[in-house]
Amino acid sequence: MNYAERLENVAVLGAAGKMGSGIVLLTALELADLALDPENRGKTFVLHALDVSEEALAGLQGYLRGQIRRAAEKKTVWLRQVYSHREDLVENYEIIDQYIADVLAVVRPTTRLEAAYHSTLIFEAAPESVDLKVKLLGQIKAHNASDFWVFTNTSSIPIREIDEQVGLDGRILGFHFYNPPAVQKLVEVITSANTRGALVEFAQQYAGKLRKTIVPANDIAGFIGNGHFMRDILHGVAEVDRLGAEFPFTEAVYMINKVSQEFLIRPMGIFQLVDYVGLDVCQCILRVMNERIPGEDLHSPLLDQLLEMGVRGGQYADGSQKDGILQYQKGRPAGVFDPGSRQYVPLEQIAPKCDAHLGAPPAAMVPWKVMLGHPDRAAALEQIFRQMMEMGTPGAELAARYGRRSRAIGEKLVTDGVAASADDVNKVLLTGFYHVYGPINEYFE
Repeated sequence: MNYAERLENVAVLGAAGKMGSGIVLLTALELADLALDPENRGKTFVLHALDVSEEALAGLQGYLRGQIRRAAEKKTVWLRQVYSHREDLVENYEIIDQYIADVLAVVRPTTRLEAAYHSTLIFEAAPESVDLKVKLLGQIKAHNASDFWVFTNTSSIPIREIDEQVGLDGRILGFHFYNPPAVQKLVEVITSANTRGALVEFAQQYAGKLRKTIVPANDIAGFIGNGHFMRDILHGVAEVDRLGAEFPFTEAVYMINKVSQEFLIRPMGIFQLVDYVGLDVCQCILRVMNERIPGEDLHSPLLDQLLEMGVRGGQYADGSQKDGILQYQKGRPAGVFDPGSRQYVPLEQIAPKCDAHLGAPPAAMVPWKVMLGHPDRAAALEQIFRQMMEMGTPGAELAARYGRRSRAIGEKLVTDGVAASADDVNKVLLTGFYHVYGPINEYFE
């Protein structure tokens, strides 16, 4: 079965979710493009978009339509060539509308798992639960007589466990898209000792067609991205606990969030990033890792406490940020949750005192957005962090502690065999988390 034949009948489980909808979009575009290739004339390409919610699937259609239009507008020259035999398509808008119709025609929304019983490639983007993933894939295996392959989007569960419990005999690998899949360039590809070589080759070809950057990860819970991120969270929480001897919880959270963003030149502070992902998702990933990685306490009582109080984070259907550890107004942090009062304390009541305590950032400091496009990023970073190490202010010391811990986490991922090299760890944080430098660096030795 060649590349195109493998993609003739595809299913996406969890298709209307945050990750699943992006996977549907990218795969539907690829299937439609294959169908438009003269070499595939006579072939029918189908993508079954499976989800439990009819309402969510209806919303998926609207999302797809808008995103396909954007994709079409970027490749009108190619589309003119593809549709050159169509005399009825003259204007660009006519060609774009036809392409949208062709892509949408590939997608078959459904709530019935039976739709996947004849698929030869299955993308699994169900919630992060071993039992759920095994149940869904096991039911498909019981009724699907083809030699189907599975791409699971799990961000933490070892692939070997799913493979063995379902009995897939190596026909599964981890294909971990980063959020949002349509935008993020990074994909972690996770293989177990049992993963078939042909499946890996196909994954590389598929990723290449999607113009994704692949970083391989070994089959250890959390892999590279969450292996670093979860431990980064735990360090931030530990620093809040340490500062709690001197400062109220809200002030400690504010300071660690500010230091991990502004002083370390990251796109978000650590607690803003937790809110973006969702406290429940972070708790779930930590649980998966904690149960499978001996010798570490990968658990956060703080996340447990906040979730019990209804603090969840995450995004609304339109992509806007929900309140979590931080409160948000127009997408920007505006307050910090106080577990004592169960109310948000406005930043204007917190920031002046905390900013004075932290001290000013280095004189050479530039914001993350500026550093992204800096013509000599390495030299600029070296100057900033050299100044920081010489300052001796509380903010600089917190940043240095955070940077050293981040480096140690990255190095441990290599020594534990999760990542093949420091370059792979750095690539994940640079590409998947939009950092401007990797955690394994010379700045925090």
